[in-house]
Amino acid sequence: MADTTENEATAPVAPTPLEQLAEAHRVGTTFKGWDGEPARVAPETLVTVLAALGVDASSETAIARALDDVVAGPWQRVLPAVVVVRRSDVDPVLLHVPAGADVEFWAVDEDGVHYTGTVTDATEVRTIDGKDIERREGVLPHALPLGWHTLHATVDGQETTCTFVVTPDRLSTTAALMDHRSWGLMAQLYSVRSSESWGIGDLADLGRLAQAAAAHGGDFVLVNPLHAAEPVPPVEPSPYLPTTRRYFHPLYLRIEDIPEYARLDAGARARIGELAAGLADANTSTDLLDRDSSYAAKLEALELVFAVPLPEQRQHDFDAYRSHQGQGLADFALWSALAETVPPGAQEWDDVGRPGSPGAQEFAERHAARIEFHEWLQWLVDEQLQEAQLDATGAGMSIGVVHDLAVGVHPSGADAWALQDVLATGISVGAPPDMFNQHGQDWSQPPWHPERLAGSGYAAFRDMLRNILRHAGGIRVDHILGLFRLWWIPQGKAPGAGAYVYYDHRALIGILALEAERAGAIVVGEDLGVFEPGVQEYLGERGILGTSILWFEQDEDGPLPPEAYRRGCLTTVTVHDLPPSAGYLAGEHVVLREKLGLLSRPVEEEQAEDRASREKFLALLRQRNLLPQESPGVQQTVEALHGFIAQTPSVLLGVALADAVGERRTQNQPGTNDEYPNWRIPLADAAGNAVLIEDLAGNERFASMVASLGLPTDDAGGTGPIG
Repeated sequence: MADTTENEATAPVAPTPLEQLAEAHRVGTTFKGWDGEPARVAPETLVTVLAALGVDASSETAIARALDDVVAGPWQRVLPAVVVVRRSDVDPVLLHVPAGADVEFWAVDEDGVHYTGTVTDATEVRTIDGKDIERREGVLPHALPLGWHTLHATVDGQETTCTFVVTPDRLSTTAALMDHRSWGLMAQLYSVRSSESWGIGDLADLGRLAQAAAAHGGDFVLVNPLHAAEPVPPVEPSPYLPTTRRYFHPLYLRIEDIPEYARLDAGARARIGELAAGLADANTSTDLLDRDSSYAAKLEALELVFAVPLPEQRQHDFDAYRSHQGQGLADFALWSALAETVPPGAQEWDDVGRPGSPGAQEFAERHAARIEFHEWLQWLVDEQLQEAQLDATGAGMSIGVVHDLAVGVHPSGADAWALQDVLATGISVGAPPDMFNQHGQDWSQPPWHPERLAGSGYAAFRDMLRNILRHAGGIRVDHILGLFRLWWIPQGKAPGAGAYVYYDHRALIGILALEAERAGAIVVGEDLGVFEPGVQEYLGERGILGTSILWFEQDEDGPLPPEAYRRGCLTTVTVHDLPPSAGYLAGEHVVLREKLGLLSRPVEEEQAEDRASREKFLALLRQRNLLPQESPGVQQTVEALHGFIAQTPSVLLGVALADAVGERRTQNQPGTNDEYPNWRIPLADAAGNAVLIEDLAGNERFASMVASLGLPTDDAGGTGPIG
């Protein structure tokens, strides 16, 4: 499927007052239906979505009042809720003050440096609630550095402030990529094990995987989201439905690499040895992964290690980490302590109340030791993430570990509790009906409340990005289109009964670029699907790389030639929502969907169309002498597909580890939950044998796959110039 743009549908008649109100609050009143025709959002949907935004549209009188509030709103604030600018494009700041007021305006940057501004005379005057209000402009004499600053204004001696964010025009890390192509592995970390794992791939395995790729000139390893799940088993298997996006899953800890492990007494060491031995066979099993058993064993081991007193320097480091993370870590740990014993919806949640409430404070005091345990777990993960990144860069990778950021969080999770002030309630996000899914999709995740998030200075969004990027060379943003707009579905309604809510993408993309710039990281946006004109161009302008998947790169004339691919892009043959290439070439995705009842037409028709589509790609490979005319083998064909993407101008090439070892099984089948064991498939080869990380060094298929890219390896371990 080629990149698809959506031209906004226009209503055939004049908008109603309700629709005017919706548009004023950036709620779309039309969308493109599954048949490609414009559809109008139902009035009841608009009323519900507006209510979730805090706007009463329940009657004609309420709508009229709310429309008046839209006009008056900006005039009732001295400063905007937040100001986010590009460094080279700082417009005057609009101030709204009583007529004739004495006004002073200045900024203070992160280092405490003051920048005194000037205030113009009134540019407009309005009467708001019986008072004359002037609009003036605050102008700063100098450009502030990149970062998070504060604007100040005093009106007749009374001071007000707002957050002022200066973001880069374009990521410099992207510019550094443009003349030097890089390739890397893409892996589901939980599925990639070594002989020292506890049945699930961990952060030590991640470091070794990076080293294995670096030995062949790889510059990065892209892994599934490592976000935290439930604090105790059973845990949600999908890495894309976490409890939080800011913190990480202790499941990925390597117990033996914790410094205090070496200081355990003999009894505790023996018990941990028993726990590890009990999971040794799981490392080489090709049966479904058992997160719950691995996590239960690790938690028992971690309890034993936690009982070891920290030496003075280690205690200092732990205290420094807690101080740096601040209230966010404390809230997450409190939620974890509560969630491990109290099921969602139980009375005790009501007794604890909101973060910072007297009930929450009282619970924190009673469970201080348990809360410290969960903070300690995050500190350990932070340390091991740092080690994994150092392993990657120390082996010669120019980028290292690239983390994946999920679209949202579990509705009963830590973020939904701790960030409820900036998340919308009674709403979940998903996708409207389209030609691929005529029922639409509901992802059951609460969205950011755009106005409250802005009013908070985007602090939660910043803190999430900053923590993910602490020890990373890059970040992949799943469904980055959600920073432009999200499909909001009222609770209890079908996915089709939703509406698009638009976000300030300039602010969100700017902050994403700022935090990546500070971390020295690249950003890849998963920009596939239906989007509005200009989205990909805007992302490219800000230095955000796009995503291309070979099987989707086609138009009405067939597959796109490699020359037509984007340069500022991560290009791959496959993705985790499709079978590995060996399975895709065999049409296993159609067989699986038919087995699960996901097809909307006879399987014979689906298979015929799928074969015809795949044959067009293979014909193009033969035209380019990448594939012989007669009877190529599966491995030869998969390598030819990778040789094809190497002919594109894309600066990043991704090789799925599953492809590199011959795995055929699908990791995730969209549209299913328990019907298919999503996110539970261990890494195996074409013969169905488990593949361990230590096997990769001598794996001929792995080496041959990398060689199929045809990229020269330089002395630093990276790949050579494009072309």
